[in-house]
Amino acid sequence: MIKTLLTLLLPLTLFADFTFPFQTIEKANRAYNSGDYAKSVELFDSLKKDDPSVVYNRANAEYKSGDYESALNSYARAKGVDEAILQYNIGNIYFKQKNWDMAIKSYENSLALRDDEDARFNLELAKKRKEEKRKKENKDKKKNQDKKRDEDKKKKDEERKRKEQEKKEQNRKKREQQKRDNKKGQEKDNNNKKLDKQKAKSGKKREKQDKMTQKEKLTQKELKRLMKKLNDKKMPTMMYQTSPENRGDRDDENPW
Repeated sequence: MIKTLLTLLLPLTLFADFTFPFQTIEKANRAYNSGDYAKSVELFDSLKKDDPSVVYNRANAEYKSGDYESALNSYARAKGVDEAILQYNIGNIYFKQKNWDMAIKSYENSLALRDDEDARFNLELAKKRKEEKRKKENKDKKKNQDKKRDEDKKKKDEERKRKEQEKKEQNRKKREQQKRDNKKGQEKDNNNKKLDKQKAKSGKKREKQDKMTQKEKLTQKELKRLMKKLNDKKMPTMMYQTSPENRGDRDDENPW
């Protein structure tokens, strides 16, 4: 536990040249001892404010009331009071404020003036708290670094996944486009095949027509040749003319 050495100085014993209202001092001390530090500060303020003993006692009351900044200012103005005690009390204020560097410095100043068990204890405790703070800061720093590293890794992973997704989407679109192109190409091939079949069919038809025409030409030529041959040989015909009188005697058809 932090021990605070508080010393109420009686100005009558330290500064005989100064005279203070005895009743006011008694009231201020009673308020201090009863824990009414604000009242004690008020009473000390009513006394002569430039007297070091009054300032010192008011600083003690301000420290007890939790007004550490005012107490530091008052201790700094309490010239002529035991410096070892002043430095010790100042160290206690910095300890309360968790200002470990200033607390250590004040305790060391006090011990340089006079060795004291409480000052040594508080000095070691302040050093321990400073080391704990340093370790905690390093731990928090490492934790923040780890957190930042994890966040950076997370961002990189998200960026990588985003790029992979974009690449997959691009590949999907390419495949779909390829399918459409293949389908168009197949349809074009089918149309070309159909046209080729139609052309082939038309060609065969024309070829057949050409063959028929050629055949007809050959037939006509052959007929002409045969007719010419017949004419040249003057072959007799099979047609006979019958007399009218014989027509009635025949029931069968004319021969040919």
